[in-house]
Amino acid sequence: MTPQDYVQQKAAASGSSFYYAFLFLPASRRAAITAFYAFCREIDDVVDEAADPGVASTKLAWWQAEVGNAFAGRPSHPVMQALMPLAAGFHIEQRHLLAVIEGCQMDLSQNRYLDYPALQRYCQLVAGVVGEVAARIFGQTHEQTTRYAHKLGLALQLTNIIRDVGEDAQRGRIYLPLSELQQFDVRAHEILKRTDSERFVELMKFQARRAHALYDEAQSLLPATDRRAQKPGLMMASIYRALLREIEHDKFQVLRQRVSLTPLRKLWLAWKVQALGRV
Repeated sequence: MTPQDYVQQKAAASGSSFYYAFLFLPASRRAAITAFYAFCREIDDVVDEAADPGVASTKLAWWQAEVGNAFAGRPSHPVMQALMPLAAGFHIEQRHLLAVIEGCQMDLSQNRYLDYPALQRYCQLVAGVVGEVAARIFGQTHEQTTRYAHKLGLALQLTNIIRDVGEDAQRGRIYLPLSELQQFDVRAHEILKRTDSERFVELMKFQARRAHALYDEAQSLLPATDRRAQKPGLMMASIYRALLREIEHDKFQVLRQRVSLTPLRKLWLAWKVQALGRV
C-alpha cells in the first residue's frame, strides 16, 4: 500500500463529514487535505483508542518526534510520507502539526474545563489550527481568511461537543464549561450518569446559540475574494449547522444517542454549496 492509498483509506474510513467537502477539490488540493486530515485522525485515535494514558502519552511523544524528523526530510510513517511532499506548496508548517498534538495531549491530562476561555484554548489547538491549515490548502489569498478559519473551526468543534456529550460522559469527560453548568444548575454527576433534565436542555440551548453565532461571525469574516476558494469550508459549515439544527429539533437528546446526518444528505448539502454557492 502506498502512502497515498493509506491516507485515502484513513480519511474515508473515518466516516467524517469532512470527507464530503474534499470530493469537489482539484486533485492536488484534495491530496493535501486528505493527507493532513489523515494526520489529524491518527493523532486523535491515539487518545480515543488507548486505554492507558501512559501508553497514549508515549505514542504522542513518538508523533512529535516523527513530525520533527519529517520536516528534517526523514518521514517514516505513511501519513507523513504522503503529507511532506505537499507541505511546502500549501504552507503547512511544523508548528501546525505540533499544535494538533498538543491539543490531544490536553485530553490526557484534562477532562474538565473551568470556563469558556479555557475551552477556547483547547478548541484553538484541535480545531482552529486545523481550520487555518485547511484554508491554506483550499487556496487562501487574503490574510483575514485565517480569522474566518479559526472562527469556523471553533463553531465546528462546539457542534462536535454538543453532539458528543453522552459519548464523552461515558469516557468520564465533560467539555461543557463548569462555570456554565453552575449557571444552569446542572451537576457534573448528572451528565456523567447521562440524566436528562429541563435544566440540561436549557444549558444545551445556550451552547447551540453560541455555536450558531460563531457560524454567522465566521461567514461575516470571510473576504469575498476568497469565498470561491473556501467553498469546502462552507460545505462543512452547511453540514455541521444542519446537524446542529437536527439536534435542536430532537430537543437535545444527546446524552443517550448520537445524532447524525445520512451520507446522502451530507453529499446534497455539499453539492448545494458547490453548485449554488449557498450555505
